Amino acid sequence: MTAISVMLIVPDAEAAIGWYSTALGATQLWNLGGVAGLEVDGAPVFLHEVNPDNPTETSPDRAGVTSTRIELFVDDPDGVVERAIAAGATPGSPVQDRQTPWGNHRQGGFTDPFGHRWSVGDHSPLRPASG
Repeated sequence: MTAISVMLIVPDAEAAIGWYSTALGATQLWNLGGVAGLEVDGAPVFLHEVNPDNPTETSPDRAGVTSTRIELFVDDPDGVVERAIAAGATPGSPVQDRQTPWGNHRQGGFTDPFGHRWSVGDHSPLRPASG
């Protein structure tokens, strides 16, 4: 089996677990103290607290930049983005309809309090909408 996972580096794992639970409805799969596994509607996402002994890995809020965007595909992108912003995320692109090769795609985004950029859409290009 081949799998790719996302591990987000955050300044405070417990705060991040709380935020992702509130904002995205994440559930905790496991917690090793500083490293945790979550899932958002069945999709795994992992958290790793900044390790001061490893300066090569830091969180975007500390680095002042991020080069990765996390893509989340849900039935209600408007609701997810609204809930994230209400929980303290910084608004990104507004949720709007976009024409794509796989059909109409509703998408918008936000930046979470830890500096990670999120794009939230209504369906993945890996599984085109039917009809």
